[in-house]
Amino acid sequence: MDGRIEIDPDIRVARTLPAACYRDPAFLERCRETVFARSWQLAADEETVAEPGRVHPFPFLDGCVDEPLLLARDRQGAVRCLSNVCTHRGNLVVQNPGSCTELKCAYHGRRFALDGSFEHMPEFKEAAGFPTKADDLPRLPLERWGMFLYTALRPACTFSEWSGEVARRLAGVALHGMRPDPTRSRDYEVRANWALYVDNYLEGFHIPFIHGGLNAELDYGSYATELFRRANLQVGYAEGTEAVLDLPPGSPDRGRQVAAYYAWLFPNLMLNFYPWGLSINIVKPLAVDRTRVTFLSYVRDESKLDRGAGAGLDRVELEDEAVVEATQRGVRSRLYDRGRYSPTREQGVHHFHRLLAEAANG
Repeated sequence: MDGRIEIDPDIRVARTLPAACYRDPAFLERCRETVFARSWQLAADEETVAEPGRVHPFPFLDGCVDEPLLLARDRQGAVRCLSNVCTHRGNLVVQNPGSCTELKCAYHGRRFALDGSFEHMPEFKEAAGFPTKADDLPRLPLERWGMFLYTALRPACTFSEWSGEVARRLAGVALHGMRPDPTRSRDYEVRANWALYVDNYLEGFHIPFIHGGLNAELDYGSYATELFRRANLQVGYAEGTEAVLDLPPGSPDRGRQVAAYYAWLFPNLMLNFYPWGLSINIVKPLAVDRTRVTFLSYVRDESKLDRGAGAGLDRVELEDEAVVEATQRGVRSRLYDRGRYSPTREQGVHHFHRLLAEAANG
């Protein structure tokens, strides 16, 4: 699929993404560079590199972009995001997380300080004009939002432009004081295109049809979607008064029974706020019809687990996967190309499609 994608800005007349966007490997390759390599991605929470000398290698969006990166906290307490590729011959510098006083490539002994600056290289005395800044490990931007660290390779926008609007909207919802819960964190493999998974996340339209248990907890009639430039927010209001978020004074939802906030940031980050804490979904394209969804759970109040909209997330996920995988089979049809949007229920999907078309068109 090589041509431009046009999504009418007027949702009342717009047609959805062409089916080829969900089934053409060439379009996924196009998005790999125009969308994902230019995105902001979650690197880790701050506890991962809490101590001076701590290092943490990780891939930028594993399975899709796979750029080898490294978080390192120096002895003065500053944490940085660096390339994890040695500037000599391209070996990985750090293979495993741990603690160290310097970064040393095991291949030929090149050493770097924890800020990425070149320190020493054996057998290079006769090299002319050596070393230069090119021998330092490249440094990437590193931004904080609450207790989480984000980075980017060559971002299409600033971090503030990406996250600022939704962060301000959720300013009263704390992103500190939570502990990671590995027992509630896992990866799901979905036999569907990544964008179909995002489509499904971005509308509550399907909840009464697919999620009986969740629908019993939410007031479907008041379910709302708010659009920002590069993000959107879905607000689920509770049927009852028990399993709701404790909102501070100043929140625009103060006095209302908010069961959950579902924040999405283009292209693939989902932050789900429940009374018990936060569930993060990171959507990772593996192939045109295969997606890994990484679930990370951070708990603030254990007494509220398994209650309300934040309960039974495994069941909800499997229900979503079943319908998304069926849709993947459907978009391979020779008889289907594009659909229409519900102006009252699919604003988030329309917004995502416009952003995806804008990025993919370059």
